[in-house]
Amino acid sequence: MSDMRDKYEVVIGLEVHVQLTTKTKIFCGCSTQFGNQPNSQTCPVCLGLPGALPVLNRQVVENAIKAGLATNCQISPRSIFARKNYFYPDLPKGYQISQFELPICEHGHLDIESDHRGAQKIGITRIHMEEDAGKLLHSDDVGAGSRVDLNRACTPLLEVVSEPDMRSSDEAIAYLKKLHQIVMYLGICDGNLEEGSFRCDANVSVRPWGQEEFGTRAELKNINSFRFIKEAIEYEIDRQIELVEDGGTVVQETRLFDSNTGLTRSMRGKEEAHDYRYFPDPDLVPLIISDEWVSDVRDGLPELPEAKKARFIKQYSLPERDTEILTAERALAEYFDACAQLHKDAKACANWVMGDVQRRRNDEGLSVADIPVTPELLVGILKRIDDKTISGKIAKTVFDEMWTTGKDADTVIDEKGLKQVTDTGAIEKMVDDVIAANPAQAQEFSEGKDKLLGFFVGQIMKASKGKANPGMVNELLRKKLRGE
Repeated sequence: MSDMRDKYEVVIGLEVHVQLTTKTKIFCGCSTQFGNQPNSQTCPVCLGLPGALPVLNRQVVENAIKAGLATNCQISPRSIFARKNYFYPDLPKGYQISQFELPICEHGHLDIESDHRGAQKIGITRIHMEEDAGKLLHSDDVGAGSRVDLNRACTPLLEVVSEPDMRSSDEAIAYLKKLHQIVMYLGICDGNLEEGSFRCDANVSVRPWGQEEFGTRAELKNINSFRFIKEAIEYEIDRQIELVEDGGTVVQETRLFDSNTGLTRSMRGKEEAHDYRYFPDPDLVPLIISDEWVSDVRDGLPELPEAKKARFIKQYSLPERDTEILTAERALAEYFDACAQLHKDAKACANWVMGDVQRRRNDEGLSVADIPVTPELLVGILKRIDDKTISGKIAKTVFDEMWTTGKDADTVIDEKGLKQVTDTGAIEKMVDDVIAANPAQAQEFSEGKDKLLGFFVGQIMKASKGKANPGMVNELLRKKLRGE
């Protein structure tokens, strides 16, 4: 297959649905909370009852402006809501309120890094606001049929439509992760892929290298996992190439990805815009956005990932790799930032946050907000390492105890008797005892087997339960073993 792939260029465009974290729906006051009893969060507006009129949620507009500004889009001073007409059992109105000709945001881009093509600018055609549909619940039980839950109907979405600028599944994933990170930083989406808060349609086509015209695309619908999106795109690329190589024709259609088989299968023919008979919604007036409104939203934007990464490099002199890890999540970046504000050694803070803090957090599946060792407590450990009260090794024991009990470093050190042994006489006695107990190894060291120094250090640290000052142990050991 790799030989055949070399003959074709892949073209990918993505449509991402971002579910907004507003408390109420886009056109009514019903709650958007996830997981409640079916149809418990509905009203005449989201049920599509005759005579019910939609009222636009201002927070949805502000979130759309935030997304547009953060993705380098132009914010339209005038945009219009349209009715997208189609029938589906979870859409009681028979149309979806969306935006078509005049969306709220246009002409943006995101910068990504690609292994094969380096830095790439991926165009964003548009970002528009729309309402979600309901959800069908199907049962395998004979006679149980299907049911509809309209709690999700009218939930606010942003649809972020990219240009077909991506040339591999890796680029598609890089773009998606960048967009996911930005909406999480903005706080406009919870980013939960499993619950469908961030889901993607991928338009995939292939064309022979050198051909200007795009190939016929297939749309892979509603995939909510980065891994599955990559697998679906990879399968679709191979499927289309094999089809063309065998003399067949790619059909424009919507396809579903089966994560159990790794295959895509046809769902329906792909509709064109004219199939939906878009027209302006007569119940919603044009949306006018003033420069002042945009300016106010811009002033309230948080520091975004790229800016935060650049600041960490400049302010704290951190390696770029560290900043990528630390800025992956806004909350984690703020946790590190708080530590670095409290302690002069930012690199030491970064090492602890990327190491022990992340290890315990991942083991227990905690959010950053639930980390029991606050920045103030963590810095308390670093200060005791600095003043040599504890060694770096003992510090990890202290950290684990703090994580479990919530106590500060000084309390744990006192209660557990973990203060570092720095008494020269005590350490010298331990050195003498260990050398006396291992005469053969001492002889080998004196004959040039320097690696045995580690063995002796280990024996002494074991004897002192890790509390002996490592620097003093090393210095005294070398002197004793060399007969100085």
